[in-house]
Amino acid sequence: MMELLVLSMFAVAASLLALSLGQITAAVPADERLFMDPPPRFYRVTWPLVRLTAFYTGWLLSNGAVERITLALRRAGQDYSLTPAQFFAGKLVAGAAVAALLAWTANALGASPYTGALPGAAAGFYLPELWLRDLTQARNLRILKSLPYLLDIVTLSVESGMNLSSAMQKAVERLPPGPMLAEINRVLREIRAGKPRTDALRDMAARLDFGPVNSLVSALVQGELMGSSIGAILRAQSDQRRTERFQRAEKLALQAPVKMLAPLTLCIFPCTFAVILFPIVVQILHSGI
Repeated sequence: MMELLVLSMFAVAASLLALSLGQITAAVPADERLFMDPPPRFYRVTWPLVRLTAFYTGWLLSNGAVERITLALRRAGQDYSLTPAQFFAGKLVAGAAVAALLAWTANALGASPYTGALPGAAAGFYLPELWLRDLTQARNLRILKSLPYLLDIVTLSVESGMNLSSAMQKAVERLPPGPMLAEINRVLREIRAGKPRTDALRDMAARLDFGPVNSLVSALVQGELMGSSIGAILRAQSDQRRTERFQRAEKLALQAPVKMLAPLTLCIFPCTFAVILFPIVVQILHSGI
């Protein structure tokens, strides 16, 4: 009789828990992503949990945090993939996942689960921030590599008699897929929608917040306002961007020996010494010294 009562209580508790979870999930509004890009891989895998967490934890974000995350997502090109609340929810989900994994590992090794859970929660919480920073750096590098080619096409088009908007449209037809192509397309859409060209260019510079793009946009806007020759400005910017690419390549080449020092010291030198010293040690042991 007692066992039947306990089983009944467990069944009632499980039913109430399932009902509560269903109501909590049903309260989350439908996901409207008609004009949004697909979320990143981690967010795509955990998307139902991210949506649920974003709906119930969005109030934790202050206005300053929302603005900071929005700018970071915009610089990384993820402003049409994630909202600030969804990005913050992903940090919470990642923190919980890494904490659970390290807690299970610590428990399997015989240590206290808390020794793995607390560092895992902190590390998992900041992993999306590191991912976003690396994504921004990789995106800026792709933009830096494609800028000289873009400027060459725009320069040739302007010097052949086209205006700047037509020259950018011509460059879009020649550019390979990438962040620079997406940004120029966005500028052209805004111009066709009625936004002044200088404002569209300034908005692009604000979105990217990248030094070479800021310099280019400042030169173009100043040239348009003062009536200067756009072709000469574009040619000067193209030469400057190409010079910056060569300088960056030289800097990386000079940094290579320093970066190779640690792998040489930790990996290659010990193996070399082992190969050289092994026959000597064997001879010493056989000689009885």
